[in-house]
Order: sequence, then C-alpha cells, then structure tokens
Amino acid sequence: MAHNVFVYGTLRKGERNHHLLADSPCIAEQAWTNGQLFATDSYYPAMILGEDLVYGEVYTVTDEILAQLDELENHKGDPETDLYDRKATAIHTDSETLQAFVYLLVDKQHEVLGGPILYNDWKVHRLFNEKEDYLYFAYGSCMDDDRFKKAKIVHCFQNLIGRGVLDGYTLKFAMKGAKGGAADIVEHGGAVEGKVYHINKEGLAYLLIREGVEAGHYRPAIISCHINGELSDNVLTFIVCDKAEELKPTDIYANEILRGGTGTLSEAYLAQLKEKLKNQFNMLFD
Repeated sequence: MAHNVFVYGTLRKGERNHHLLADSPCIAEQAWTNGQLFATDSYYPAMILGEDLVYGEVYTVTDEILAQLDELENHKGDPETDLYDRKATAIHTDSETLQAFVYLLVDKQHEVLGGPILYNDWKVHRLFNEKEDYLYFAYGSCMDDDRFKKAKIVHCFQNLIGRGVLDGYTLKFAMKGAKGGAADIVEHGGAVEGKVYHINKEGLAYLLIREGVEAGHYRPAIISCHINGELSDNVLTFIVCDKAEELKPTDIYANEILRGGTGTLSEAYLAQLKEKLKNQFNMLFD
C-alpha cells in the first residue's frame, strides 16, 4: 500500500536520514502544513500542533519504508512510550492539497523542545546558523544591479558564480506588488533560469528586507539547482508566500529581469520570457 508522508527535518533532501527516502517518489519539494517547529536538545527538530506554517517535502512510501520511518521516529502506536505520534493531516503544495502522514512530538515529550526554528524551515535554519556565506539563486529583479547600486549594497553581489537552472519549476508573476506582479517560482514543471551569486551575511540581511520576509511577502527556501551545468545543493532563494493569480508586471520591473539576465541566462530562456510577457500581458520587448 502507498502512503504520503510529509517530512520537515532530517528526512529532507541532503539531510542525514534522507537515505531512507532515496528510492521513494518525491511529490513536492515545496510543501507546507499548519504547526510549529522547534529545535530539541538533540540534532533533530520537532513539530507540534500550531497555527504557523511549517515547510517540508512530501514523499510517497511503501508499507516497508513507512515501518522504517516509524522506527526512526520511535513511533509504535503507544502514546505512553512513543516519542512521536503519526497523524494524517492536510498538506498543501503548489499544485494541490492532499492528505499525508506527519510525525508530531507527543505531549509528554514537550520538555525536549528548545527555541523555535527560523521561518519554520529546518533547512533554512541550519544554513543561516551554520554558514557565514551562501549561494543565492536570483530569478527576478535581483538579477539586475540597479537597485543594488542605489542601496549601496552592490559590493555584496559582485561574486557572480554563473547561470543557475532550477528544474521542475515555472516562473510566474504571482506576487501582488504595489504596482503590478512580481516574480515567483512555482513547482509546476519546466525550468527556471537565474543568476547565482556568492553572498555573505550582509547581502543576506539586505535580501531579507528587500524581499519583505518579515511582512510575509517572500520566504527564504533552500533548493538544488544546476550551476554552470553541475548540480549544487543548499542554494538559497526566495519564494512567494501567498501566491496570487498572475498579474502584469510593470515595464520597469520586466526590464530589470531582462536586463539583469542578459549575458548570463540562455538566449532561448530570455526569448521564452519575452514570449510569455507578450502573450499573457501584451508587453513587447526587443
């Protein structure tokens, strides 16, 4: 029998226990559900019920793999001795809402809880706390350096690694800005190209403000993408939190993307983007 499982900690891609899911189909890399995520006195995070959004991934597993996950999470179906309870709950993705099992720390074990996990995303929390510099995948207006110069932060975006290609995603203008749509990556298949920078904590601090993270406009996320043809893990990007129907971007914003991508993104991708702007929004660019 097949089961959907939502994972938020050490079972995620690139984490220490992901080998248990290596042969299980990944339904969604970008998934979320209601809850709260905390550090513990051990390496792993723990999720409890709550009204926040916890981010993770969804896999389809067999009975055999589910039994292995139960063993890992110390779940035997006895609330008196179990560490985690396994419950079916609603999980949201860019494509659908589905039912999946999630492992929740049982009430009697709440004394192991430490501080909250940054942005309720274990991979983001780890990256920000363990690293001083980051690979950053820019796919929208942050490919252009005009606003970097105006903010006097351009020195943080001088180390361009090259072209990034994010497979399995589509570029959409799904962020409702003050004057029009802003770019987003949506897990709907296809491929999104962008520029990959090597940035430090000063550059990160600027991006968190510019992307409106505290206001809930975008959230930091960790992706795997090809950089100059080679697959790289633990790459930082930003994804729209509350996705809207696609909105027409302003001419200024669209020009920032096209100008910023020229010389790094492929000619085919830039042509595809211009065609999208023409067909969906009647916007014409040379």
